[in-house]
Amino acid sequence: MATIRLTVAEATIRFLAAQETEIDGRRVPIFGGVFAIFGHGNVAGLGPALQAAGKRLPTFRAHNEQAMALAAIAYAKTHARRRMMACTSSIGPGATNMVTAAAVAHVNRLPVLLLPGDVFADRRPDPVLQQVEHFGDPTISANDCFRPVSRFFDRITRPEQLLHSLPAALRVLTDPAECGPATIALPQDVQTEAYDFPAGFFLRRLHRTRAPEADARAIADAAEALRRAKRPLVIAGGGVKYAGAEAARSRRPRPARAAWPGTTPATSAPSA
Repeated sequence: MATIRLTVAEATIRFLAAQETEIDGRRVPIFGGVFAIFGHGNVAGLGPALQAAGKRLPTFRAHNEQAMALAAIAYAKTHARRRMMACTSSIGPGATNMVTAAAVAHVNRLPVLLLPGDVFADRRPDPVLQQVEHFGDPTISANDCFRPVSRFFDRITRPEQLLHSLPAALRVLTDPAECGPATIALPQDVQTEAYDFPAGFFLRRLHRTRAPEADARAIADAAEALRRAKRPLVIAGGGVKYAGAEAARSRRPRPARAAWPGTTPATSAPSA
């Protein structure tokens, strides 16, 4: 089996750059790029890897971690969850600044990949600079704050763990039901560890949005409920947009609006 020797950071970026999606019959990169604020925890690993990637996975320098993660959420929503962004930060306050944005993505089921730096896996330099960790439990760092607001969470402590973690994160990010933020915490010493990764891991992969058909019985029940209702109201959520059905319009004319007491009843329905 052919292998490629790369650091964890290089392998992560190469894998992300190889992921594609299909929009209007065209294959395009699923990641529009990476928002980044470099510092203690990601500058020595992900920094050089992103610089080497260049236009294959462009880097956009940000000035506030929460703002860049919220911008990534807006990007995913604009692209109807077909495309997304990744965000990387230092370990400590830089990482925790993204937690609020992760919560927003979580409750709205919007895909964003968060790649915060993490404390040294070998623990020898700790504590250092602004990194935030649990002094009584070395297995806990600031990044554990992401666990309750992530649809997928992992901390990479060995290079070969990427072979499971990255595809697992992509499955969540591209699944219409499970969709939401995925967090992969990367200890800064592990980012620079080299490993012989299978070459096939970096082949281009096409992710098509799964579109299961609606249940015929559920549709019939809904139609019957609407037929019996005196004043039916349908509240359609983001699934309509993400399914590409937002252009559908009813051809039935709207009924005249009831007038408030003391006003003249409307004679025709207002235009849409």
